Amino acid sequence: MNVANTQIQMRKGLLEFCILHIISRGEVYTSDLIEELTQAQMIVVEGTLYPLLNRLKSAELVTYRWVESEAGPPRKYYSITEKGKSFLETLAETWAALVNSTLQITSKN
Repeated sequence: MNVANTQIQMRKGLLEFCILHIISRGEVYTSDLIEELTQAQMIVVEGTLYPLLNRLKSAELVTYRWVESEAGPPRKYYSITEKGKSFLETLAETWAALVNSTLQITSKN
């Protein structure tokens, strides 16, 4: 078994939650998402991020608007929807329960 593969799968499982959380703080451009995720060592590439953002939009969890750019093409800025806020709240509850369960198990000798 390869530990790197397991680590990647663990990150992928949390990526949607982290992206929704970032977007919930305010409108965000894709490169800002990548930068914050990278700084948090949740390494992500555009080839992973764009399909995920499209799935979130199709599920009506996020929306976007085009903003003209002074340098280059228009930019797509993402924001969370009411449905997305509710979804994120449920994910946050699930995350808290998982952290608690994991700590309960891993803190035993």
